[in-house]
Amino acid sequence: MKVHVEEFHVSTKAREEVVVVTDKVESIVARSGVRNGIALIYVPHATAIITANENEPGLKEDILNKLRSLFPRGAGYRHDEIDDNANAHLANLFVGFHLVMPVVDGRLRRGTWQEVMLVEMDGPRSRRSVIVVVLGE
Repeated sequence: MKVHVEEFHVSTKAREEVVVVTDKVESIVARSGVRNGIALIYVPHATAIITANENEPGLKEDILNKLRSLFPRGAGYRHDEIDDNANAHLANLFVGFHLVMPVVDGRLRRGTWQEVMLVEMDGPRSRRSVIVVVLGE
């Protein structure tokens, strides 16, 4: 079994933002030499999300609007007494900070419209890390 690990970084420009990182993840999968297995995509942050969905501007805004409605800022969270970002922590917890996708024939196996996305919930940040672990044969 092969194990390949790489990390890359993303800068975000807004408090809440969707950044497509598919090309970077696919590059890592290609370099890994793994033909068949899985790719774990992980963000080591408590206020960012990693997911996969369609890269369509209206949908990306819908995603952010839904997250804002589910986890509104300033809703009286206890953590806001320390940091004004409890909503971002809750979004991370309920939506997710990792994603697992299959690797088939040396490529990330995604659906037709699926793109890998980092969702910033507490930006802007000059450096968000994304760790990709590719496992397989």
